[in-house]
Amino acid sequence: MFEHYQDLITDLQNTDLQPWADVMPEQIASGLSEQRFGDLAGWKKALYALPKVSSTFIDLKNGVFIGENGDCSPQIQQEIHDRLADLIPWRKGPFHIHGTHIDTEWRSDWKWDRVLPHILPLKNKTVLDVGCGSGYHCWRMYGEGAKRVIGIDPSPRFVVQFEMIKHFIGKVPVHVLPIPMEAVPSELNAFDTVFSMGVLYHRRSPFDHIKELRDTLKTGGQLVLETLVVDGEFGYSLVPEKRYAMMNNVWFIPTPETLAAWLKKMGFKSIELVDLNETSFEEQHQTEWMKFHSLEQFLDPNDHSKTAEGYPRPKRAVFTAIK
Repeated sequence: MFEHYQDLITDLQNTDLQPWADVMPEQIASGLSEQRFGDLAGWKKALYALPKVSSTFIDLKNGVFIGENGDCSPQIQQEIHDRLADLIPWRKGPFHIHGTHIDTEWRSDWKWDRVLPHILPLKNKTVLDVGCGSGYHCWRMYGEGAKRVIGIDPSPRFVVQFEMIKHFIGKVPVHVLPIPMEAVPSELNAFDTVFSMGVLYHRRSPFDHIKELRDTLKTGGQLVLETLVVDGEFGYSLVPEKRYAMMNNVWFIPTPETLAAWLKKMGFKSIELVDLNETSFEEQHQTEWMKFHSLEQFLDPNDHSKTAEGYPRPKRAVFTAIK
């Protein structure tokens, strides 16, 4: 799949992002190694088996809508559906691809609708989306006029899902790289806007993550940070003993006031809490495209105000801040 990134690496030469471009080939080879990821060969087979279709309609402004009824026959539509289904589970979306509605676990469009009114305009901006999953929000960022969007996520399944959607959109400056945040070269100072949504609570050191995000931004660039929060006094942060909502890699869940202080301590200004939302069963749920346990199973069956472990039910905050 390295050929999918050749245009990106070429375009980044002689730019602020060249230090990253120089190490991308090695990072991509490691992140998409079939020796490391045994299922990757099957996922790639599904990707390369997708029919070639000209998409006469693409709307990334109001969602991710690709294709009209006349673009392909019912038989080709079924083939598209079946190949996309080979990559189940699909977690972030939804996507509408030539008659197939990928009803993902998360209604990521709802999160985008909450975030969009509070961010600086993305038109002609260079954007980084950290922990982007299958790239749903990357497409929405591009739909807002971003000049270039780079998403990163270490899961090769998500990367292949992204490439499946891009197969129908075509050659555009939107890419998802198979790497974690810590693999991004330090102090790039290159992005106008950086998104980190649903990542902070998975980091053992929230301060290190915030610093990594800050160091990717240009001076004056905007951070958009979405994460789990809890109610409580200033300075308080929940540290789950083992799991939180059945997740075993949750480390720190601060109060909004505490998180604002963390951002200030790491050198950000104009820090604003722009949204606070309790996750609903409608926003995170089981579907035909994600058949495993979801939010309803992660909560106390007798008291939906608590997680299965007895902690407060997931609540998410969105902060914006300027470097």
